[in-house]
Amino acid sequence: MQSRRKFLITGSIAAISAWITGKGAGGSPNTLPLKTTEGSIVLSTWSFGIPANQKALEVLNNGGMAVDAVQQAVMVVEADRTNTSVGLGGYPDRDGHVTLDACIMDQDGNAGSVTFLENIEHPVAVARMVMDTTPHVMLSGEGAKHFALANGFQLRKGLTPGALKAYEDWLKTSKYKPVVSPENHDTIGLLVRTPEGKLAGACTTSGLAWKMYGRVGDSPIIGAGLYVDPETGAAAATGLGEAVMKICGTHLIVELMRMGRTPQDACIEAVRRITLRQKNFQEIQVGFIAVNKNGDTGAFSLQKGFQYALAANGKNELFDSPSMIGDKK
Repeated sequence: MQSRRKFLITGSIAAISAWITGKGAGGSPNTLPLKTTEGSIVLSTWSFGIPANQKALEVLNNGGMAVDAVQQAVMVVEADRTNTSVGLGGYPDRDGHVTLDACIMDQDGNAGSVTFLENIEHPVAVARMVMDTTPHVMLSGEGAKHFALANGFQLRKGLTPGALKAYEDWLKTSKYKPVVSPENHDTIGLLVRTPEGKLAGACTTSGLAWKMYGRVGDSPIIGAGLYVDPETGAAAATGLGEAVMKICGTHLIVELMRMGRTPQDACIEAVRRITLRQKNFQEIQVGFIAVNKNGDTGAFSLQKGFQYALAANGKNELFDSPSMIGDKK
């Protein structure tokens, strides 16, 4: 087993090295994805990033700040009860609770976060209020709910009929495996860079389906699921949160950009770190997106299948991310 793990890690490093050198991978990752230095940039995870990006652009075009844009953008996804991995439409934990996590960071590097929050439709709005009105960064569980209700938020029911049916079907098998798939990719992370170079980001999720009661992943953790540095850049993560937390993935990416690495190179390095820390990395999915202050963007994932949405230069498009495992070499 140890020799097999060593072989897999060696292979993964070789694969990433191929991306870094541009050999056998269709070119240097520095040219992937789009590079732009003009206008607003909105970068987000997965296909539901397309409508979120559009909302962010509307806010920016109407004079809103970058932080307003990221908040209102991800609220579009939180409000979609057909989405089974974000908001109150998300699949529950193994005890039948739909618990939500979210965080937000503004153009000055301020941060707010809520974790293990139930029955509130827009956890990112609560996170924004934590950031703007309290001396704290994070509130959790019943404390976060009490704070939300005291500030005008209303109780909303989770566990939609579809999610309940899926939960009942799962109970018949009672097999828990935290696999991140297209149906359970668990996060929208969204980053904005304004024409003036202002940065902000938000991240929100209902977490992995059938997780243990009380489990919190990377999404609301500053420096794991999201990190914004006003002078450098921003990054967001999606996938198995436990793997991202072990390397402080988004903070790592931003620090690499601070040291001169491109967003693409920084995302690649974060994936490489995961292969060194996560024993079963070949069985999980993690994806990263990043943008720097100059307007360069990057995206990279562990497995093939991660998609990101990029709004820039008058277009709002969905792209397949390059990956370490699954791309043809």
